[in-house]
Amino acid sequence: MKNLINFFALALVLSLLLPSCTIVREGEVGVKRTLGKYQEKSIDRGVAFFNPFITSIQKVSTQTENLEVELNLPSKEGLNIRAEISILYSLDGSQAAEVLRQIGINYERSVILPVFRSAVADVSARYFAKDMHTGQRAVIEQAIRDQMLTNLKDRGINLETVLVKSIQLPINLARSIEEKLEAEQQALRMEFVLQQAKQEADQQRIKAEGTRDAQLIIAEGLTPEILRFKSIEAFLELAKSPNAKIIISDGDLPVMMNDDGVVPTSSAKKKK
Repeated sequence: MKNLINFFALALVLSLLLPSCTIVREGEVGVKRTLGKYQEKSIDRGVAFFNPFITSIQKVSTQTENLEVELNLPSKEGLNIRAEISILYSLDGSQAAEVLRQIGINYERSVILPVFRSAVADVSARYFAKDMHTGQRAVIEQAIRDQMLTNLKDRGINLETVLVKSIQLPINLARSIEEKLEAEQQALRMEFVLQQAKQEADQQRIKAEGTRDAQLIIAEGLTPEILRFKSIEAFLELAKSPNAKIIISDGDLPVMMNDDGVVPTSSAKKKK
């Protein structure tokens, strides 16, 4: 019995003297806390030994965290815009001990959220509601991030980006924006139709000008000498025909007589 008591006593002493251990994985750091005081140097990864009676190891993540927040954004005209925003951030492992010492393990709720709510309210109040729904969204996101960085400076928190995931405008405003966009599309469509009509009119005008110029060139080329030459050609063609015919001419244009009456030279050529 005495030996059994000695064995349990020895086991108790060994458990008090031998340290415990824990494993710090990638993507996190460990900070030792001995007698209520955090050590300055953090443990990056691997096995960490500690005395469980006087020391504990607090593990914190250094990976990128996604904090999603739903809230109402005040606009410049005084409207409340329902929005869902994501905050991507990570903890600086080299300052993990300082964060735990100054802020605590709930740094997300104690610091990040209040800073975010203040920044987003200040930035959104500078813009109209329609700006949050259009191409100004990226500008608003950057402005919120810049203001948060100013307030989180030297806090050991790395703010990566702020993303406005969704915007829910008031029903009347959303309808007005849709009607405006539809009117703009109709205006663009009408402008295209007018441009197309103008192009067709230009094509018709150019075609008419070409026809007119061709007629002017032909009219200018029909000189008395050209007409006399064409008349001689017509006489020669008629002379080759074996049919009997009477040709009356004033010396310029020939006219052929047949049984039906007078036939112009051009028609005579076809009946040869």
